[in-house]
Amino acid sequence: MERIGFQQKERLNDMKQILDDNRIILTEAAVVERLRRSGKVILHPRLVNAPLIYDRIGRMALKEIYQGYMDIALEAKYPLLMCAPTWRASRDRVLESKARLSINGDAVGFMQTLRADQKSGQDRIKIGGLIGCKNDCYQPDQGLSASESQAFHSWQIDQLAGAGVDFLIAQTLPHVDEAKGIARAMAGTGIPYIISFVISRDGLILDGTDLMTAVDLIDSGTTQPPLGFMINCAYPTFLCAERQPPALFDRLIGFQANASSLDHCDLDGSDRLEQEEVSLWGEAMMALNKAHGVKILGGCCGTSDAHLRYIVDNMDPPGV
Repeated sequence: MERIGFQQKERLNDMKQILDDNRIILTEAAVVERLRRSGKVILHPRLVNAPLIYDRIGRMALKEIYQGYMDIALEAKYPLLMCAPTWRASRDRVLESKARLSINGDAVGFMQTLRADQKSGQDRIKIGGLIGCKNDCYQPDQGLSASESQAFHSWQIDQLAGAGVDFLIAQTLPHVDEAKGIARAMAGTGIPYIISFVISRDGLILDGTDLMTAVDLIDSGTTQPPLGFMINCAYPTFLCAERQPPALFDRLIGFQANASSLDHCDLDGSDRLEQEEVSLWGEAMMALNKAHGVKILGGCCGTSDAHLRYIVDNMDPPGV
């Protein structure tokens, strides 16, 4: 049953206003991969970075990364979307790991504290409740049906919604049916939400569905459509933007791009950090903004502060 009240409508209006009022919105660059390669922490085999919020060194490592992204956005006076470290904190994984059942809410609280610690500009920082697909994000054949997905993901979505996130977001989705079930569960909270797919270099979602078809299926199959759609964990040129129908860019609002143009099979589990020149990445990202109006720009695997810094240093400042 949908639970849409005053607070949910307020958050929805707030997020829509941010999209309407800003030509560029930043979101974070890599978090998990930077932690993995830092040598400072050990990621949990099932929950990845979520349990770090309970550990002093883990909290410091998380804070260092997020603070870097906040500093860039606040200095440039851009809005910033940041996500709680809950990508793998589904109910099944939490129970298997014997972790605290409050871990999703605790992670949101951690992010809200980071935001509150900023001396100014807190109103430009929005905290998202992040989930991922149930299984391997590069194996679409492991995706759930829409009904299975809604049932599986509802617990985590409700935990994040109840913690007071500004928006919900599902990332690195390789399978449209699972995305549809997630969208239905998120719509039931009344909170604004974003669906983010992973695509291959032909501009298709990994299950072979074209983006416009996926957008139409989800928009028409939910009582409250997403705030918009994004792409993550792919190089910006993978979108093949010039070949996409223009109508797609009415709904494609963001891109969190890998630093490397290698295929996922070559990047997944690589021992070395794969990156193209930051300038090549940055110019491709800014082209998506200038030519197609893709507003939310950020990074995924292989990216860091330098990638966000390139965007803010080379785009016209807000208001110009």
